[in-house]
Amino acid sequence: MSEMSFEQMLDASLKSIHAGEIVTGKVISVKADEIALNIGYKSDGIMTRSDYSSDNTLDLTTVVNVGDEIECKVKKVNDGEGQVVLSHREAIASKASEELKKAFEENTVLTGKVVQVVKGGLNVEVDGARVFIPASLVSDTFERDLTKYQGQDVQFVITEFNPQKRRIIGDRKQLMAATKKEQHDKLFSELNVGDVRTGVVKNLTDFGAFIDLGGADGLLHISEMSWGRIENPKKLFKPGQEVTVLVKEVSGERIALTRKFPDENPWKDAETKFAVGTVVSGKVARMTDFGAFVELEKGIDALLHVSQISREHVNKPSDVLEAGMQIEAKIVDLDVENHKISLSMKALLPDADKKEDGDVADVDIEAVGMAEAAKVDDAE
Repeated sequence: MSEMSFEQMLDASLKSIHAGEIVTGKVISVKADEIALNIGYKSDGIMTRSDYSSDNTLDLTTVVNVGDEIECKVKKVNDGEGQVVLSHREAIASKASEELKKAFEENTVLTGKVVQVVKGGLNVEVDGARVFIPASLVSDTFERDLTKYQGQDVQFVITEFNPQKRRIIGDRKQLMAATKKEQHDKLFSELNVGDVRTGVVKNLTDFGAFIDLGGADGLLHISEMSWGRIENPKKLFKPGQEVTVLVKEVSGERIALTRKFPDENPWKDAETKFAVGTVVSGKVARMTDFGAFVELEKGIDALLHVSQISREHVNKPSDVLEAGMQIEAKIVDLDVENHKISLSMKALLPDADKKEDGDVADVDIEAVGMAEAAKVDDAE
């Protein structure tokens, strides 16, 4: 056997590489846009800025030092000039792809950053690998505008893994549905009538507000928003507003809420404060054809019937009264149980059968008659 030449012995001492292989190289020189590495091969490896980072303005000398070790993927064994073309980004992506495959097989929850919002969904990056989440799988409710997710971290599971066809599909919807079910079950296992809860206004209608209690929504009817009268829920609440509510009733999946807290009940002392015969003052809150409702204090309205406004005939309350007017009246009826008070302005007027002294003539009728008879006799 002939002796090996020095070049042959050197080749034998160096490892062989192939395209697609993951290798670790030691940095031997760094320029702003290029890195040279020793990968234990007969030729050194070259890595450009774009193969190191997605930032095209990055100065490599600010992040890489001579002697650093970098994991790389072999793109080309020979670039035409005898150098090996390397990519750190592809190495990370290959490693991440293996992690995604494992996550797909084990149904592991992943977290990634949304790097691009497209018409059909979200492109999410996980350790250098791309996952696509279709718009239909972004949320458990329809979302027209996905731009709010740009730059946000989102959690998801991999439901399809086919890197050959560049199809790695993520699903966020099923995670949200599972979380909501867990919250739902926990809420109903703990919820009791009389509980005080903090929720968030989810939706407003003319008849009330739906409050998210964290697992289920409860209805806060307009009649339960306050001890006082509420004309429009949208003037009192806004979507996203945090509110404290009292659980009034739980019937199956339905939750009825109230903000009429017992300790704030303005009617608790009504029997004393508004006893029949008491003269009160209040503000005309609103009017109907049959009467006016007068606010005696916050949460307590009394009815002044049209027949009790004046001794004179009143066709309709607005002929005499107007909203916001302060009036004085007597309480003529009190029903604490049904929260009803009846008023009368007429009851404060002087009795019609009694005349004031100045209105009654002080005359001796018998004397006047005798005087008139004497005048007749003289004439004869």
